[in-house]
Amino acid sequence: MTKTELISKLADRLGDLDHKVSKKLSADMLNTLIDCIIEGVKEEEEVRIQGFGTFKKSKREAREGRNPKTSEKIRIEAMSLPTFKAGAEFKKAIK
Repeated sequence: MTKTELISKLADRLGDLDHKVSKKLSADMLNTLIDCIIEGVKEEEEVRIQGFGTFKKSKREAREGRNPKTSEKIRIEAMSLPTFKAGAEFKKAIK
């Protein structure tokens, strides 16, 4: 599912017969949620959504690697990476 498809599905599910939710509003809501998760992981290092999962910042230590073209040794700097761990309810729904 693409982001555009997700926005359409969100608009359909939030709207009912009396009240229609626009795709623009759905896109704004989704983008705001994504921004909040990114900011939370960046600042707090962890965002938990009960029943869905946990977004977390993981640290990767500096290490030595090789340039695949020249086989020359190179130094790969330490970095932080985002990770996601699915919650129990999410895992159960997928099975």
